[in-house]
Amino acid sequence: PPHREQEEKTGSSTVQNLLFRLGEKEKAAFAFPYYTYQFAYPERFRSQFVDELPEGAAQFDILCSHMRLDLAQLRQVMPQNTVFFTLLRDPVRTFESVFSYFTATVPAFAQAKAAAAVARKSALSVFLESPESFWDPGEIRNGLAKNPMCFDLGLNSQGWNASWPEDLAQLEDAFQLVMIAEHFDESLVLLGALLGLDHEDLAYVRLNARSAGSVATLDEGTVGRLRSWNALDVLLYDFFLQLFWEKAELYGLDRLERDAALLREAAERLRQTCVARRGVPPGDLEDLLRPWQTDTATVVGYELRANLSQQQQGRCVRLTLPELQYHAHLYFLQYGRDMRSAPTLFTRPPPVDKGEHGIHLHRGGEHLRGKDGRGT
Repeated sequence: PPHREQEEKTGSSTVQNLLFRLGEKEKAAFAFPYYTYQFAYPERFRSQFVDELPEGAAQFDILCSHMRLDLAQLRQVMPQNTVFFTLLRDPVRTFESVFSYFTATVPAFAQAKAAAAVARKSALSVFLESPESFWDPGEIRNGLAKNPMCFDLGLNSQGWNASWPEDLAQLEDAFQLVMIAEHFDESLVLLGALLGLDHEDLAYVRLNARSAGSVATLDEGTVGRLRSWNALDVLLYDFFLQLFWEKAELYGLDRLERDAALLREAAERLRQTCVARRGVPPGDLEDLLRPWQTDTATVVGYELRANLSQQQQGRCVRLTLPELQYHAHLYFLQYGRDMRSAPTLFTRPPPVDKGEHGIHLHRGGEHLRGKDGRGT
């Protein structure tokens, strides 16, 4: 069974969707959070954050919901033969993305935004001029405000300490694969080799993408300040990037290039079948396919082709289904009830709309129902 440690804003929503589709097809037992969509984030993961084992299941097969990693606690939940993998992204783009999504909810970012309104500058530039003045390391909700990838992987994200080399070595031992977002297709090929998946299984569309206007343009000085502020994330990324290429060489670089090309062809065929329009603003999307929006970033989605067969619609809806809607659907399939709410959770999303155009889940034949009313 696979486990994926989900990183904030690194492209992991796309990988999660792949696991959701795989798990639903195989009737896998998902280790879901007891409350809502996240494992009490930003608290460190604990085994008691996981909901009960579903009826008839001997073990959990897949865990891929948001968490802050604690390996010892995670191993109490997942079986011994679990494949652990995660995904990292260039630290500069990671931080820009995290800042964009969570400007209103990370206290350090929110303070910078308020100061920026007075200075008439961008919130990110104001933050980077003096990050220490906004960042309170004692506030756990500021965990994403410095070295966010280290924070999510359970490392000391505030500064280098003596345990860092040992902690990094433990991550190296734990994860059979650390995917690299800048080499996404090659990463998926290596993941497929680990999990026994073919190119059709791995075909995808990118999910949770921001509109072009929500992505900041970074000049050389900003990039330098971002790398300096997130120096441990740079170290983490460079370390696993080197390991990634070592695994790629073991797989065979020519073979990897060929297989990545075949994956891209499979993904393009699927997109041609399913997608009428990409980068669709949220206001133009039906509720079922509308990604969750933050106060500070516009997340775009997909419009599906008309006149799909029922089988095609089922596959295409799942391919483009945003994280929260798919999570809610699978939870209901597994437990026969809606998820529990947890009002104290950090960055808690709004409840999924189950109205006329949303997700309709029916006991005794559960299915997704799109805007046209057809079950999928």
